[in-house]
Amino acid sequence: MSELVLDRVTYTYPGAARPALANVSLRVEPGEFVVLAGGSGSGKSTWLRAAAGLVPHFHGGEFTGQLVAGGMDSREHGPADLSAVAGSLFQDPETQVVMGTVRAELAFPLENRGWSDAAVARGVEEAALALGVAGLLERSTHELSGGELQRVALGAALAGRPRLLLLDEPTSQLDPVAGDELLGVLRRVNEEWGTAVVLAEHRLERCLAAADRVIALERGAVTIDADPRGFLEQAPPALQTPGARLFTAAGLAPPPVAVKDARAALRARGLGGSVEPAESGPSATPRRRLRRRDKAPVALAFDRVWFEIPRGPAVLKGVDLALAPGERVALMGRNGAGKSTLLRLAAGLREPTRGRIARGGRVALLLQHPGDYLVAETVGDELPLDVLAAAGLDALADRHPRDLSGGERQRLALAIVLEGEPSAVVCLDEPTRGMDRGHKDVLAAHLRELAERGSAVLVATHDAEFAAQWSERTVLLGDGAPVADAPTSEVLGGGWYFATQTARILGGGALLPEEGAALLRTHAPPAPAEVAP
Repeated sequence: MSELVLDRVTYTYPGAARPALANVSLRVEPGEFVVLAGGSGSGKSTWLRAAAGLVPHFHGGEFTGQLVAGGMDSREHGPADLSAVAGSLFQDPETQVVMGTVRAELAFPLENRGWSDAAVARGVEEAALALGVAGLLERSTHELSGGELQRVALGAALAGRPRLLLLDEPTSQLDPVAGDELLGVLRRVNEEWGTAVVLAEHRLERCLAAADRVIALERGAVTIDADPRGFLEQAPPALQTPGARLFTAAGLAPPPVAVKDARAALRARGLGGSVEPAESGPSATPRRRLRRRDKAPVALAFDRVWFEIPRGPAVLKGVDLALAPGERVALMGRNGAGKSTLLRLAAGLREPTRGRIARGGRVALLLQHPGDYLVAETVGDELPLDVLAAAGLDALADRHPRDLSGGERQRLALAIVLEGEPSAVVCLDEPTRGMDRGHKDVLAAHLRELAERGSAVLVATHDAEFAAQWSERTVLLGDGAPVADAPTSEVLGGGWYFATQTARILGGGALLPEEGAALLRTHAPPAPAEVAP
């Protein structure tokens, strides 16, 4: 029996002008690993909400057709019933975590199912070990970083060994190592437990190698249903991975599914190994390192800043960091390294326990949870129509903010933060969560424009591809202090984890597909001479 069946499902949110799902029919079989692809607002999140019973039971609207998950018809069974067979993790894990401690959160779904004390204890321990949160079991859930919260929410979804896992951008707040580890856990659950996995993701380069099948959605309808290589051969440019874009721009085929495939294909063409770094592009822009002794204007400066939790650990440890007006800086590092805390201190939401912070003017800050900025009943009540149009959200003016996709909510919150007087510093915390490539391109251009107007831009991100697009400098935090502070091309070129897919394929020679393609064309071996008959 199929784990999930959609039969001519059409769904329209309340007040929406068009369906979010349009006549969708497909099946997910036991043990399948399915990746959902598509742009922001294409229907991925709605698809998962429907499979979990949230559509239409929670969101309302008009639903036609039939959806059966784990043998239960969603018209007759709501989210509580379906949760027994389908574990879910959505884009806002903070709204799913309801208990005070990590241990209680992992135990909660098991206790609700009537498991014995011993079985609950075993399930909590296994989930904690699988997700790398064993060290957090006694921590308050209110003290966790976004990435830690995401892993805890997934642990709660996995603890009961569901037949079906529904995941919406599960790696969006995870550092590269944690993201790889999470996908390893999902693959193991899929292969060893036989759990069917349906995973919606924008950063396809992270998950295609694990997938059996890729389903692409556009305007709520299925446009592609193929294996990973077949998907890349059919996908439009906006859905191509960086590796596929690299090969296409270099005139190579077929597109690689993973870094290993790409490197093997290049070796077969005499292009193996590393190539020399590019001399141009935003990621290779040299910069003058700004230090406290410089007399140049400073937009933001941390002078030996510490932040210590009372009766807890030190989150930041003697941070020295300065940004000049117009500088574009990416802030990277593992989950829990202190990135979000640094941004909160920059904006004055928290005060350092030691050290000083100097600001050259207003600091605008967008935190990880865009829902915190949305207070009106409709999108049109949040901002003037011309501002919504500039953000590409004017067509959603009549929608309730909770019905937006994660990427749409993120763009709306960003527009709210930037509305008003210019800022000396613009700080963004994981702004690309839920964003497709097209909207990331728009955001990158917007960040460059803000810098050209004189604002220093500081963005905490796990998205190396996005950082390479716009930043000239990358600061890598490790255990509460910068461990690297250099041009982006140095920090993100040639690494294992903090690197773009193009850099991993080419051994650090370039960060972006377009730069890499130019290098491949330069290093291509000459064509063999024709031999006269």
